[in-house]
Amino acid sequence: MVNASRAPLPKPPRARRTQAERTAATRERILAAVVASIAEVGFQRTTASEIARRAGVTWGAVQHHFGAKEGILDAVLEDSVERLAERTAEIPVDAPLPERVALFVERAWQHFASPHYRSMLEILLHLGPAERAGAPGWPSAMELALDRIWQRIFPDARLAQRRALVLQRYTASVLSGLSSLAILDGRGQARAAELHLLEETLLRELGQG
Repeated sequence: MVNASRAPLPKPPRARRTQAERTAATRERILAAVVASIAEVGFQRTTASEIARRAGVTWGAVQHHFGAKEGILDAVLEDSVERLAERTAEIPVDAPLPERVALFVERAWQHFASPHYRSMLEILLHLGPAERAGAPGWPSAMELALDRIWQRIFPDARLAQRRALVLQRYTASVLSGLSSLAILDGRGQARAAELHLLEETLLRELGQG
């Protein structure tokens, strides 16, 4: 006789995902497939069929979510900007300036050294001038995102607006350049000296006044 007190409890029914949740999951899977493909086989070999194969969907499903291949590439660029904002979202604004600068450089470098950013960079490098100009406002989108991040993390900075924009572009240029060098020489994230110099520069500039 089975002891009723020890009988396994029935599993609760699995909650069905909404259509919006399924759509978001499919879009995320397709974007991840694009990033992984570019990182592994390069931009030229990241074909429509390769994207569909890696995402586990038909090309028709890809087109339903993004339109043509250009729509997917635009979405990858937008996703990269959003990821930068997410990585820096938890930096405490009430921390001392040296701590905020150190955390900002650390988190920003994590983004610029990531496969997502490198895939985005390769997309931009392979687009023609007209196509690059038609990309979703990039690098303007990156500049605007960086400015919003900057205003949130360093609200006490007394730099003039023009000087702040120059410092932001300088920061993005340094990080992007280090990311490119990491790809070329295979040193990965071994950039401690350069990142420390960037940190010192930001601390000096932001601490003025």
